[in-house]
Amino acid sequence: MAKKELKLRAVVAPTETVIVSAYDEERKADACTLAFYMVSSHVPPCVTIAINATQRRKTLQSILKSKAFVLGFPSVDQVKETDYLGVESGYNTDKLKNIGFTVSDAKMVYAPIVNELLLSLECKVVHTVTIGSHMQITGEVKNILADENILDENGRILLNRLQPIIYDEEQGEYMTLGDKVADAFKTGIEVKKLLDRSTGHA
Repeated sequence: MAKKELKLRAVVAPTETVIVSAYDEERKADACTLAFYMVSSHVPPCVTIAINATQRRKTLQSILKSKAFVLGFPSVDQVKETDYLGVESGYNTDKLKNIGFTVSDAKMVYAPIVNELLLSLECKVVHTVTIGSHMQITGEVKNILADENILDENGRILLNRLQPIIYDEEQGEYMTLGDKVADAFKTGIEVKKLLDRSTGHA
């Protein structure tokens, strides 16, 4: 199959769109939309976000001063509000108020929870590093708040009920989740067993 070299850029596979909120020095809540987000540790549970540090970012400054943030997961029916929080600056206006979003205090960290989001992670900043254009901020998850409607009987989050927004950086589009294709950690085991039998490994 033919290959083609591409122009150097941050090629981002489809990523979950998140809303990060923090308090500024005057205890005013601000929030911004990010696509640079990942789980970075299971024990303790940690997440890492990246915010462009070459531009004037109010939420970034608030996070660095307060040492805390809340990571919220918007649903597809909130895509317009989510995009707005990414294109407007908190230095210009009260973004959350403009779209009718309300906040309440997080229980475990000094940061605001956006009440309209179905899933929120309260995070304490444990590490920061600037790499190129972005500052990476790792937060240890201190508390998780989830709407009961998105949970199964075991308290596990159901993505088909959360309906997260998926961002495609290559095309500049928001998308929804697709269909299930396999069970994680089971499909590969089946392949491993077949290969082990064919090579005589137990």
